[in-house]
Amino acid sequence: MALQDVCKWQAPDTQGPSPHLPQAGGWLVPRGCDPQTFLQIHGPRLAHGTTTLAFRFRHGVIAAADTRSSCGSYVACPASCKVIPVHQHLLGTTSGTSADCATWYRVLQRELRLRELREGQLPSVASAAKLLSAMMSRYRGLDLCVATALCGWDRSGPTLFYVYSDGTRLQGDIFSVGSGSPYAYGVLDRGYHYDMTTQEAYALARCAVAHATHRDAYSGGSVDLFHVRESGWEHVSRNDACVLYVELQKLPEPEPEPEPEEEASHAHPEPATAHRAAEDRELSMGPGEMTPGDSRMPAGTETL
Repeated sequence: MALQDVCKWQAPDTQGPSPHLPQAGGWLVPRGCDPQTFLQIHGPRLAHGTTTLAFRFRHGVIAAADTRSSCGSYVACPASCKVIPVHQHLLGTTSGTSADCATWYRVLQRELRLRELREGQLPSVASAAKLLSAMMSRYRGLDLCVATALCGWDRSGPTLFYVYSDGTRLQGDIFSVGSGSPYAYGVLDRGYHYDMTTQEAYALARCAVAHATHRDAYSGGSVDLFHVRESGWEHVSRNDACVLYVELQKLPEPEPEPEPEEEASHAHPEPATAHRAAEDRELSMGPGEMTPGDSRMPAGTETL
């Protein structure tokens, strides 16, 4: 007789996600209380913020973030790492509750590794985003706070996805998440283009995060910069945000491009007022009436 028949043991489902977390209805709350309502009333309300961004361009995906972890008005850690590697060709920015982000990225790392062992190859970035979205959507309404941008390079090239803890999954070229994202978007929308060089992409990411940390009280510390290439991701630099902002202020502003010269016929146009006055004078006089001062009248007519 088989062992599973004696022990009443069943093999776990290895095809689906196995986060080993309690089910949506398994949280310990007082009897008769709805978990969502209980957390909304009695849960902690601590303000927290950050600035993270990611954008896709011709030479890969850039991910950048500040390093300040705040809990209300208290700076819990000035040098945290908000860009978490998943595997050699995939990493993600983290925004929200630090514990939730760290937990779910460990879960994602394990699930992608198991799938790689089963299928013999790493899943695509779209598959990783879909898996993370499906796992977190089961805990919707339980005060889970994870907002991440998955940056990777797979068979389709550089790819960027945004995933939120309620199950939202979006694909795009530019994402910025956190309380400093409005300031970062202002810099990104002005300087982003897909065909930029690698150094231009580095400068744009540093500038966006540095300006956001200057305006947003919950962002600060340093600026972490990562680059995902075809060969894998690399940590480019970590610069002090305050020093970086001061250096950016010292840079000369780009001169505006000169306007193209107009054609010679439009260089000195006839004044509109004089032309209009001449037309009104012609309309007020009869077809045969002309004044001696009219320059268009023949000279012989004036002597008559």
